[in-house]
Amino acid sequence: MSSDHLQLTVLGSATPYASVDNPCSGYLVSGGGTRIRVGAGSGTLAQLQRRLRLDELDAIWISHLHADHSADLLTAYYAALHADIQLAAPLPLYGPPGIAERLARFLTHTATRSPVESAFAVHELHDGHRARVGALTLTSREVAHGMPAFAVRIETAGASLVYSGDTAPCPGLVELSQRCDALLCEAESAQPPAGGDQGHHTPEDTGDTAGAAGALRLIVTHVGPFLTPEQAVARASARFEGPVVYAAPGTTFPIGQDTSTPA
Repeated sequence: MSSDHLQLTVLGSATPYASVDNPCSGYLVSGGGTRIRVGAGSGTLAQLQRRLRLDELDAIWISHLHADHSADLLTAYYAALHADIQLAAPLPLYGPPGIAERLARFLTHTATRSPVESAFAVHELHDGHRARVGALTLTSREVAHGMPAFAVRIETAGASLVYSGDTAPCPGLVELSQRCDALLCEAESAQPPAGGDQGHHTPEDTGDTAGAAGALRLIVTHVGPFLTPEQAVARASARFEGPVVYAAPGTTFPIGQDTSTPA
């Protein structure tokens, strides 16, 4: 794979809990020899190990602290400190404010706080946060999910991938996604909420966000239990003129190459 290209591998895309054949949200993004785990939903650590070990990652990026996006950080902690994994240094972990204390509260069972920072070098996200991880640049924007939540743009010199995290339609996501090669966007909601604040995209919203951003390609993910993937893709396609595909678990998508099909 050229260093100018990216690869997106879907470790899981289910919500709000893992199904028999689909873990919760988690992705492996690779480019230029750099490998980043994006999301750590339930079951995704097992799928990651089909491709590489935890200690072969360069970083982990977490959008928000709902369990279907972060619960496997707990098992990663045990793997990093109490098993056969040998980290040369704590693994860089990018996540919302408070992520270290959230992990520590769950993992601490005595009067001594669990040493979360021995496993993870924690970097708290903020709107506009930028980080360089190996060959990749990560830019995070805050999005609308009723709690601290972020989307991320991952770039090389010749490719760009944006992941929405969980969010209602919002200007920050559209701005972050401008002319990206691929937008990996959630489509959790079958219908907008009858009342109260919206926290997710419908498939139509997903298509509209991709169109407003001028994204070259749309990958629909995080499809809720009251939609089928086929319905989500069809409804998003009615609002977006570019290619639309579903983030099926186990699929690898080349990003930044002249193709709209999985590898």
